[in-house]
Amino acid sequence: MGSKVKIAADWGELLKDEFEKPYFSQLVEFTRKEYAEGIVYPPGKEIFRAFDACPVDRTKVIIVGQDPYHGPGQANGLCFSVRRGIPAPPSLVNIFKEVNSDTGSQIPNDGDLERWSAQGVLLLNAILTVRASSPGSHQNRGWEFFTDEVIRKLAAEKENLVFMLWGAYAQKKGAIIDRRKHLVLEAPHPSPLSVYRGFSGCRHFSKANEYLGQHHKDVISW
Repeated sequence: MGSKVKIAADWGELLKDEFEKPYFSQLVEFTRKEYAEGIVYPPGKEIFRAFDACPVDRTKVIIVGQDPYHGPGQANGLCFSVRRGIPAPPSLVNIFKEVNSDTGSQIPNDGDLERWSAQGVLLLNAILTVRASSPGSHQNRGWEFFTDEVIRKLAAEKENLVFMLWGAYAQKKGAIIDRRKHLVLEAPHPSPLSVYRGFSGCRHFSKANEYLGQHHKDVISW
């Protein structure tokens, strides 16, 4: 299986055992069928974009999302991110507002977060694909096992990572992280439904940079 998965080399090495497991073969088969029979996001070549944009050796911060945006042209393989030219969805607007109030960084003109990935931020959705207009449609097919293993292996192999877990779903995924070895920042989800329950004012972005600086890592230009 491993040879058929197009993924950045050091991720391929870290996850090679996962690609050989029966559930992953079934997941690949399911995903191929879905792309062949209907509209699925993101485009096939961007399923693993989060990994390609942020190699293992550069990863410093992990932000966990749920599943990709399900509207036309939105999903680009990075959680919370949208393609250039696509209006920022409400959760992303709220993320930018918090970055602005926390760090003073200007709210950008576009919602493509690859500039964060390039600095070592892994923008990881728990589920990497979705059927058009059907949020959650690719749940319980194997992606969750795979991305749990990504988190587990990263947390085991590296030290002093920052995990940003927004909302109950992401926080549940963070149960496997050793908090003596890594910084785990938790807040409500940035969606309009929950942003004022504690995401607004959480100051995760400055807290992440403070921690990175303490551990002699380059801070993120949010």
